[in-house]
Amino acid sequence: MNRTEATLEDLKSYFRSHSKIREQRAHMSKVHSVCWNADGRHLASGSFDKTVAVYSLERDRFIKGSVYRGHTASVDQLCWHKSNPDLFSTASGDKTVRMWDIRVGCVSVTNTKGENINIAWSPDGKTIAVGNKEDLITFIDTRTNKIRVEEPFSFEVNEISWNNTNDLFFLTNGMGCMHVLSYPSLEHHITLKAHPANCICIEFGPTGKYFATGSADAQVSLWDANELACLRMISRLEWPVRTISFSHDERLIASASEDLLIDIAYTETGERVTDIHVDASTFTVAWHPKQYLLAYACDEKELNRRDRDAGNVKIYGFPE
Repeated sequence: MNRTEATLEDLKSYFRSHSKIREQRAHMSKVHSVCWNADGRHLASGSFDKTVAVYSLERDRFIKGSVYRGHTASVDQLCWHKSNPDLFSTASGDKTVRMWDIRVGCVSVTNTKGENINIAWSPDGKTIAVGNKEDLITFIDTRTNKIRVEEPFSFEVNEISWNNTNDLFFLTNGMGCMHVLSYPSLEHHITLKAHPANCICIEFGPTGKYFATGSADAQVSLWDANELACLRMISRLEWPVRTISFSHDERLIASASEDLLIDIAYTETGERVTDIHVDASTFTVAWHPKQYLLAYACDEKELNRRDRDAGNVKIYGFPE
């Protein structure tokens, strides 16, 4: 398939023969976050069990590698450096932000004021932003690992992200809005009304053409990243949208919730391409940066022990 010209029907046909799922038992407890590194050779997962696991992708093989320990509370979210494939950072309830190098382990610890629940790494690699449960955003200089600025907000902050050009900073909030700040001044730029209910998650596409938000109204809103204009809504899920991800070419957007499926839509029209049936709520999805492979983790229990989390990480899209 020529992916540069892939139509909706091409993509539907592709996934009919590329729907195999591979999985790894990664953690002893629930997986909160999955994320691919810049070159797509490694996938990381963060868990309630306080650890991060890193896996390798070698052709069609999904291989568990190292487990990184150091946090003393749940790892709630993680992100990789946008261009350095060896560096990732983690946000934890232990009030620290840690930076890791997959070759050596933890390379820095920054103490913050609260229990951290979300994290973003700036496209230029110079800053990590982390948000805590008290709606304080802390900006950390990655060259010194020192806090550059702390910005409190008077509303519920759910997720944070820079745009791809590094000059705007976005926060989704409990009033269904996106609060957009100029960066690095952090002056108010614009407030965008995205949903009638809590705006939960935000994701920018890799090419910079689109971004999307997911909401408690069970909808995904798709936006023009340059015009800051809403283009369309995707409304197939029935529960609050907890996680969204664009494919490498932005032709596909995956979204998931407490629904027992992950929706994969054709970005250009919002039409359904396929879906992945799951056995439990899905709170994290991530497309591979070069291929049509989707990593995800569900809130599954062990087959024989319903009181114990399965801790599995899965990848969908391998050839049958």
